[in-house]
Amino acid sequence: MTQDLIARARTWLDEDPDSETREELAALLEAGDERELAARFSGTLQFGTAGLRGELGAGPMRMNRSVVIRAAAGLAAYLKAKGQTDGLVVIGYDARYKSADFARDTAAVMTGAGLRAALLPRPLPTPVLAFAIRHLGAVAGVEVTASHNPPRDNGYKVYLGDGSQIVPPADAEIAAEIDAVRSLHDVTRPSGGWETLGDEVVEAYLARTDAVLTPGSARTARTVYTAMHGVGKDVLTAAFARAGFPAPALVVEQAEPDPAFPTVAFPNPEEPGAMDLAFEAARVVEPDLVIANDPDADRCAVAVPDGTVVGGWRMLRGDEVGALLAEHLVHKGARGVFAESIVSSSLLGRIAEAAGVGYEETLTGFKWIARVEGLRYGYEEALGYCVDPEGVRDKDGITAALLVAELASELKEKDRTLTDLLDDLAVAHGLHATDQLSVRVEDLSVIANAMSALRERPPVSLAGLTVTTAEDLTKGTDSLPPTDGLRYYLDGEHKARVIVRPSGTEPKLKCYLEVVVPVGDASELSSARAKGAEILAAIKRDLSAAAGL
Repeated sequence: MTQDLIARARTWLDEDPDSETREELAALLEAGDERELAARFSGTLQFGTAGLRGELGAGPMRMNRSVVIRAAAGLAAYLKAKGQTDGLVVIGYDARYKSADFARDTAAVMTGAGLRAALLPRPLPTPVLAFAIRHLGAVAGVEVTASHNPPRDNGYKVYLGDGSQIVPPADAEIAAEIDAVRSLHDVTRPSGGWETLGDEVVEAYLARTDAVLTPGSARTARTVYTAMHGVGKDVLTAAFARAGFPAPALVVEQAEPDPAFPTVAFPNPEEPGAMDLAFEAARVVEPDLVIANDPDADRCAVAVPDGTVVGGWRMLRGDEVGALLAEHLVHKGARGVFAESIVSSSLLGRIAEAAGVGYEETLTGFKWIARVEGLRYGYEEALGYCVDPEGVRDKDGITAALLVAELASELKEKDRTLTDLLDDLAVAHGLHATDQLSVRVEDLSVIANAMSALRERPPVSLAGLTVTTAEDLTKGTDSLPPTDGLRYYLDGEHKARVIVRPSGTEPKLKCYLEVVVPVGDASELSSARAKGAEILAAIKRDLSAAAGL
């Protein structure tokens, strides 16, 4: 083991304020575990537009109090450099391991830097924090969460005073201030002086949720709800009660916060098996729909009865929910711009065009969607929906759930379902069939190698369809800034499209596929779905081969 590695580890150990990670690092040093020490000291977690996210543990390549204190000090220095010398910073947190500690450390650093800090009263959904920033006139906000990542992870998400997540160049400027922190001993951290907010901020958020619903609209839909061991239950059930919906039937095993997420392999409604308990409850309760939040409740998953699938319930894709909410908002008379990220279905553009409302595509992430001028509605295929941008300039799984329940109720009054409305959209605009090839890796070089392979040897055809356009998005486009991604358009009537990109928050390579199958009338829907599935499966197979996966 090199003396340099030992010296860096001992310096870190000397500064670490957390007894747990100190013991962990001391044990690694005593054991002479060079491999593990090298992994933890091979660099530092990079602060970017997703803030920070990583595995909990000791060392600069892990999430821990030392890393968070440095991040908070960098953010404080950035805010002061921008003239916000005594501005308010609001801090929220979820119920993951260490979240409360990271939130308190952030409050202490902000206070020590001369800024004012306010902690949310308890673990609460991320949308409450996003709302509180503008509601309280803060200059910035921090949410401690790893969203739907595995239990061993945590993260640190930064918002500025407009209530939106940071984008370049703010991320690089904050990162530079973090790098300038030489020693934690130089960071002032008083033991008090910040404010802990009361329930009035939650009440203000709940009062705002009413704004997404139409006065006097139907509120009859019956739901089964799972919080996925996260922090959504109390706020969502309160919002449903205020609105006058029937009380959701809770998936009891997943209703209360639990950082171990004991009933799921990954606490993400999109992951296989994550919704099994909710579907079990639905088979007993027989509701109109199943609603799930991810652990920090900024995403909303929806499932509907479907007698053609095993178990009788089908998860709607994020693109399907995105289209349903768009059509519902159009029906309610919404005006303004409808926006989505480039990885989401092109169906939104068709709906917007037919309704005569504005439409815009952005890079992946609500940090971009929320900044669209004149935004009225934004969504992303990964179960994220912004239905009230004046209240929350981010995805919000609570207000999205309310709007889905309102739509289901209105359809129910007409003896119709969400599935019926999806069929209507397919007949009107073509069947927009989407799928995803998502590869989770242990070794990040697998992702880099796949992207390199596709750049060096772009596929000339996929599923027998010629690749007519191959875009390397690192160069940007006329309407998009540069990003690490590839986009292919395929020849033929099905308007097939493929986008490949590394995930910004997980060790995954994600490939987003779409084909559009023309539909003459409802009698053609079954064959259109079969055709769409056939083409998507062939694209997935050929793309895997081209990327060497």
